[in-house]
Amino acid sequence: MDDDIIDKTVPEEEGYALDSRTVSAIMLAVAAGDSARLAALLEQLHPADIADLLEQVDSGRRREILLMGGRQFDGEVLSELAEGLREEVIAFLPPDVLAEAVRDLESDDVVDLIEDLEQPQQEAILDALEVADRVAVEQALGYPDYSAGRLMQREVVRAPEHWTVGETIDHLRAHKKSLPDQFYHVIVVDPGIRPVGYVTLGKLLASKRSVRLTALLEDSFRTIPVTQPESEVAYAFNQYHLISAPVVDEGGRLVGVITIDDAMNVLDEEHEEDILRLAGVGEESLTDNVLDIARGRFPWLVVNVVTAILASVVIAQFEEVIAQIVALAVLMPIVASMGGNAGTQSLTVAVRALATKNLTASNMWRVIRREALAGLLNGFAFAVIMGVVAVIWFGKPMIGVVIALAMVVTLMAAAVGGIVIPILLERLKVDPALASGPFVTTVTDIVGFFVFLGIATMVLL
Repeated sequence: MDDDIIDKTVPEEEGYALDSRTVSAIMLAVAAGDSARLAALLEQLHPADIADLLEQVDSGRRREILLMGGRQFDGEVLSELAEGLREEVIAFLPPDVLAEAVRDLESDDVVDLIEDLEQPQQEAILDALEVADRVAVEQALGYPDYSAGRLMQREVVRAPEHWTVGETIDHLRAHKKSLPDQFYHVIVVDPGIRPVGYVTLGKLLASKRSVRLTALLEDSFRTIPVTQPESEVAYAFNQYHLISAPVVDEGGRLVGVITIDDAMNVLDEEHEEDILRLAGVGEESLTDNVLDIARGRFPWLVVNVVTAILASVVIAQFEEVIAQIVALAVLMPIVASMGGNAGTQSLTVAVRALATKNLTASNMWRVIRREALAGLLNGFAFAVIMGVVAVIWFGKPMIGVVIALAMVVTLMAAAVGGIVIPILLERLKVDPALASGPFVTTVTDIVGFFVFLGIATMVLL
């Protein structure tokens, strides 16, 4: 390929996003076996975009890209990859390339990278690290899963509490090669290496050299226990607008630091998990194979079958009235659909409020009353609408009365069920996002069908 072609396919500005034009150019370079052109294209992509590219292509193309990409491979790409692909990519990389890639990662990124890998891949990465880095990562892996100890990075910028601004700046300049790539605070510690506060870089640079660090401490300072669940860590960052926070062991000694980017990643992952669990698909990604996808979805489809059977059992109790009044069979799906949607609305609000700790014992009954009233108001509104529609459709006023009454009861029950069921499940230590959906669907279907057909039996027969 000549230079003119390369110039046309590689954008002039660096750091461009992964768009369809870029993907096409990369695929053409791979097909042509042009390693130089591929390297030029990949060099200008952010690691997250390279990870997206590797996730979008099939295994064969993925292997070609990695083998043709040269001896340079950014370790951050591994951090950005979906967990299901990490083992495959690591297996493709030559040992020396893998070693160079992971050496540049922060300790928390290495821990996140290897904690879900099989033993051989874990050993391959650990062997690539310097002795001190390996010890730090192995210590982090000794903490409980999903704890602050797994989330923190061991690279900490600290200073004794008796230091001045000038002494701190001189120290940072003298040890610039050992500083983390990104940090926001200098953590001030006492002689026992226990954090007593932190100073923002802005205040540090804006203050005179003679000022003591203790005069610049931030009010937002708080420490994170090393065993604290990462969900609570993320909540603290979001609730108190933290940028970074020191992590301490049982003796209160500084062992690491958590930064806002890692905390926000936890929040994003939790939000994504809640959405997937509400749909009954678990932790599924586009890179999973067919068998894993089917296996993950099967249990929740079984639950849906059971709930559908329960609803059918209720319907079967009213065979005679349905056989005599066919209009009821036409209107039943409307009642069930409205109840299901109303329940899902309340359920989504409840699960999110529980996750963010906004729904607590102190406001639980107020929220339940609010949902009940909202369901009642919507029930009356749709009672009028569906009552009129049923009368016009079938020409029988009493059918309009039946569906109107059913709408009021069903929408109110769905709204209450959508808020109460997640609360009860959380009290029973069951993840509301995971289990609420089938229970709410069962309640709304059974209540909707029973109320609608029961009222019809009393009024129309």
